[in-house]
Amino acid sequence: MELTAAHWMYLIGTCMIILTMLLRQNVVVPSIVVTFLVGWIFTGSFIVGLQTIFNASLVAAGELFNIFLIIAIMTALLHSLRSLGADEQMITPFQRVMKNGHLSFWIIIFVTYAISLFFWPTPAVPLVGALLIPVAIRSGLPPIGAAIAISLAGQGMALSSDYVIQIAPTLTATAAGADVSIVADRAFVLSIITGVTAIIIAYFSLRKFILRPSNGHLAAWEKVNSSSGQINEDAATNPHTKRKHNLLFAILVPVTFLVIILYMFLAKFSDLIPSIEGGTGAALIGGVSAILLIAASMVKGFRSSLDEVSDNLVKGFVFAFKAMGPVIPIAGFFFLGSDELSGKIFGLSAEASPSFLFDLVVSGQQFIPESTFIAGFGILLIGAITGLDGSGFSGLPLVGSLSGALGDSVGVDVETLSAIGQMGAIWVGGGTLIAWSSLVAVAGFAKVSVMELVRKSFMPVIIGLIVSTIIGIWIF
Repeated sequence: MELTAAHWMYLIGTCMIILTMLLRQNVVVPSIVVTFLVGWIFTGSFIVGLQTIFNASLVAAGELFNIFLIIAIMTALLHSLRSLGADEQMITPFQRVMKNGHLSFWIIIFVTYAISLFFWPTPAVPLVGALLIPVAIRSGLPPIGAAIAISLAGQGMALSSDYVIQIAPTLTATAAGADVSIVADRAFVLSIITGVTAIIIAYFSLRKFILRPSNGHLAAWEKVNSSSGQINEDAATNPHTKRKHNLLFAILVPVTFLVIILYMFLAKFSDLIPSIEGGTGAALIGGVSAILLIAASMVKGFRSSLDEVSDNLVKGFVFAFKAMGPVIPIAGFFFLGSDELSGKIFGLSAEASPSFLFDLVVSGQQFIPESTFIAGFGILLIGAITGLDGSGFSGLPLVGSLSGALGDSVGVDVETLSAIGQMGAIWVGGGTLIAWSSLVAVAGFAKVSVMELVRKSFMPVIIGLIVSTIIGIWIF
């Protein structure tokens, strides 16, 4: 495969952004600059290069808007509940179990993993974020600790195996010409090894930052990027309404979310209800949350609710874009590497769309030596590189096909190589190490910097992937 100047510019840009991230600097400016250069070099037009900056961000915004929307709706609902005082009542029962930050960390992991394994992390994040993060913070767990627990358990451990829904192992195994069930089983084992390793390392790195339980932690966290002062003032003007309805909504909201979980469970394991997966589950949660938002606002009066719902939604969108907006130009650059999205950015047909990232990976795979461990780590690295587009799933056919081609020549089972490549692609791109993936939703609900979340997760995830790759090659 012949690489063009645009391919090399894309590679240079990727290295620049990764280096900038490692130096703990903001990568928005480098992303915009290299997006312009790639567009200019690929088309040969300076004007189109400038247009590429805008179009790449526009496509990225469209791809990520579902995440922004669920953050905005759930934040608006939280504002409405807080105006009634229902948020404090809602988390009281969980305080009996989540007595300290240490317990809270492990409970969040267990709940997130259980939901994500059956329904993917997309619907799990808003559920756990709305119900358990406030309790965990009150118990002394720092917000970054709650975010790490959710991302490692959901976007990492659960999604990387995709053991129940099995879309990921099917994509990988089909491209590799391997048995889907074997790939799924091995991916499940490797995901557990990676997840347990990463979570234990993350826990010990966070342990010294866990504080004693206090309502002050929650009060300080609620002030982050919020306009809670106005909401509390509004509630204070009508204390009777607050006392009357706070208990009602403190019960109604958790019970409603529990019903959604049961509904999705029945949809998964019975033919009575249409299947609900991935984005469909998030859409259900978003729609129900919007109805709850209206209901919580209407208890103060019909006329006032018309303005309050609108105001809370505006506050929700302001928070979502203020916290996650910088991700858009970064995602725009990496979306150039996908042929599916680069076509939208350049306005080209699917056949003429460039695939910079995948072309670079395919061109480099020939340099992988015929060694068991080098092949394993080579596939892991290729999977991780394909995950840079923030999807995690888009690179699975590539790592599967490469595993099928390399397996026999290096003496490693194709299923094992496929599972290792799947770990690299999804742990990196699925939402633990890529700031322009669904990780933005986790950071949004925890009210932490998504870049800081990436940095805190980097070493635990990398060590986990190295350990699981070594054990996978050794055992299988």
